[in-house]
Amino acid sequence: MKATKYTEFPEKDNPHKVSVRMIYDHDHGQAIVISLKRGETLKKHITPVDVMFYILEGTGKVEIGDEIKEVSKDTVIESPARIPHRLFNETSPEFRFLVLKMPKPVNTTKML
Repeated sequence: MKATKYTEFPEKDNPHKVSVRMIYDHDHGQAIVISLKRGETLKKHITPVDVMFYILEGTGKVEIGDEIKEVSKDTVIESPARIPHRLFNETSPEFRFLVLKMPKPVNTTKML
C-alpha cells in the first residue's frame, strides 16, 4: 500500500500559473488537485477526454460551454471532452478541487 498526503506531491509548472499537484498518473487515468486562491482562475481550455471535478474546499464558479454555475464543497461536476471550460475563485480564501481524467489523455489540452 502507498499512502501519501497530497501536499507531499510537488507543484507542477502549468500555463494557468496556479497550484497544481498530479497525485495519480497511470495508464488508465490521472488525478490532479488544483488550489485557487481568491482572484485566481484557470484559463479557458479544452481537454481531449471527459473530466470530473470534485470540490474539496471553498466556493467557486465553473464555466463549461455557455453555462456558469457556483459550486461548493462536495459538489461533483462532469465536463465533457472537447467543450471549453474553466474554474475560478472570486471570493473564497481557497477553492480546492480534485480533477479526474479518464481515460488518461493521449493528446494535449488546448489553451484558448
